Amino acid sequence: MVGGAAVYTGSMIALGETWYQENARTSFHWFNDAREWKQIDKAGHFWGAVHESRLGIEALKRAGLPEKKAIWYGGMLGIVLQSPIEYLDGRSLDYGASASDLAANAAGSFAVIGQQLAWGETRILPKFSFHSTRYAAIRSNVLGKNWQEQTLKDYNGQTYWLSVDVPKFLSTTSRYPKWLNLALGYGAEEVVYHDADANRLAGLSPYRQYYLSVDLNWQAIPTRSKFLKGTFALLSILKFPAPALEYNRRHGFKAHALYF
Repeated sequence: MVGGAAVYTGSMIALGETWYQENARTSFHWFNDAREWKQIDKAGHFWGAVHESRLGIEALKRAGLPEKKAIWYGGMLGIVLQSPIEYLDGRSLDYGASASDLAANAAGSFAVIGQQLAWGETRILPKFSFHSTRYAAIRSNVLGKNWQEQTLKDYNGQTYWLSVDVPKFLSTTSRYPKWLNLALGYGAEEVVYHDADANRLAGLSPYRQYYLSVDLNWQAIPTRSKFLKGTFALLSILKFPAPALEYNRRHGFKAHALYF
């Protein structure tokens, strides 16, 4: 627990330095950003809260806490860990604490709690993938100067997925591969400014992207190695590169031989 607290504290400090280093600080305030960035940032909050809640539930189950208590107490970890980010936003002159971010955090935690109570496991898992884009160079002070910053800040390159553990919904006699998931993705393009009018003035017209792909279920790969089990659990937060079919209103359908 002490080690986890130290890692979390360090990550919050690192986030403050990476994300807010060029932003002036001010008194705490709120800002409604629910309609901005095509809600890619909300998907990020949801994704983070889900995986933090999964970790909390697993830790409490291993500690011997009764199952329902482990689910409820551990499942709230996403809200507990994600919410302080709003304090950092609320102290930033360029941002502000967001009620919709808090709602996304809560949605992530309760998505895990609901699945655990219904099925005793998480069958639909949000995942993340990223590819670099040309848009970061247009506004590098906001979208990132290097790939580390761009992974966090360039919403054009971020894709969030719902990876469905298909075999868990089929009969036990099904021959469907246990390691093969179906993945539904969401992303956006030409999102350089948070405001629609600012994007329009820059000659940009942001649009949403929807994806259908397959995914590798790492945790369905049998192994007795604790190291590999831990590695597979860590890899399960990321979408495995695979062929994908994209749909968007700008260009219609588009096939990707390999999508990151």
